[in-house]
Amino acid sequence: MEDMSGPYVIRGSVCLPEAELMWRFSRSSGPGGQHVNTSDSQVELRFDLARTEALPPVWKDRALDRLASRLVGGVLTVRASEHRSQWRNRETAAVRLASLLAEATAPPPKPRRATKVPRGINERRLRQKKQRAETKRGRSSRDWS
Repeated sequence: MEDMSGPYVIRGSVCLPEAELMWRFSRSSGPGGQHVNTSDSQVELRFDLARTEALPPVWKDRALDRLASRLVGGVLTVRASEHRSQWRNRETAAVRLASLLAEATAPPPKPRRATKVPRGINERRLRQKKQRAETKRGRSSRDWS
């Protein structure tokens, strides 16, 4: 078989270390014909985020904080069973893990700076509002007789 298409880049020059990835395979539910009962095509990929040395400390703290609800004992788990092939499920799981870590380690967005509505825009809005009110008031005049 071919080599996996890794290394899986998280961001910049930081990659998922193959030595720290723990793979587990089991039978997948879903279609597969006669082959389905004999092959372990579901993939569970585990990455010990709490103990890894591959991430810079700032990224690691950020990821631990943002992924706290998904971690069990500091370990991040990703499952893939969409494909009938174990190989494709391995690829899917690794890419999913890399994108999860990339999103979790991204720097926080810059805080929004509150700005005032320009005076000219506000005045134009009020002027148009008065014009519209005048138009409507002109329609309801009772001087028909």
